[in-house]
Amino acid sequence: MLSFNGYNIEPIQLKDAWNLCDFIVANEDRLKRYFPKTLKQNLTPDLSKYFVEKKVKQFGLKEELLFTIKENEPNTLVGLVYLKELDWNKKQGEFAYCIGYPFEEKGIMTKTIGKLSEYAFAQLGLETLQIIVHKDNIASVKVAEKCNFIWKRTLNNEYTPPGETPLNMELYELYREIE
Repeated sequence: MLSFNGYNIEPIQLKDAWNLCDFIVANEDRLKRYFPKTLKQNLTPDLSKYFVEKKVKQFGLKEELLFTIKENEPNTLVGLVYLKELDWNKKQGEFAYCIGYPFEEKGIMTKTIGKLSEYAFAQLGLETLQIIVHKDNIASVKVAEKCNFIWKRTLNNEYTPPGETPLNMELYELYREIE
């Protein structure tokens, strides 16, 4: 669907289940705080198969869009991007993303969010994109800022990681330019 510098961004596909399970298990420690549901639903190949079937269906219905980021060669899954909390009346959606350990700090997620933002505005007709991030997640804050998302406000007690107290999160937004 979209590509850059040897990477492809594609909607989740049924054939991705096995690679998704491998990706999730290999990155379990980094996913457990902000992606606990995705982690829990992909700990075995059978769970991943069910998860991917559900996500493919949701994609088709435009309820939630899950994209994979893969290296062209050897077709390795390097990250995931959700376009979630879709409100077609407000023309708004929220990005949530994660990348595998070996691929961090290479600008891959920044490029991906840039490309998917263009896609969301041009192809999906969205007008507002959001990223909600904890201020201590510096890498994620940098992605938002490098992609021209603007900090809007602190959301008090917005997210509760497993076994922790609620966290304040930072809301960033990007708006479609009207010509």
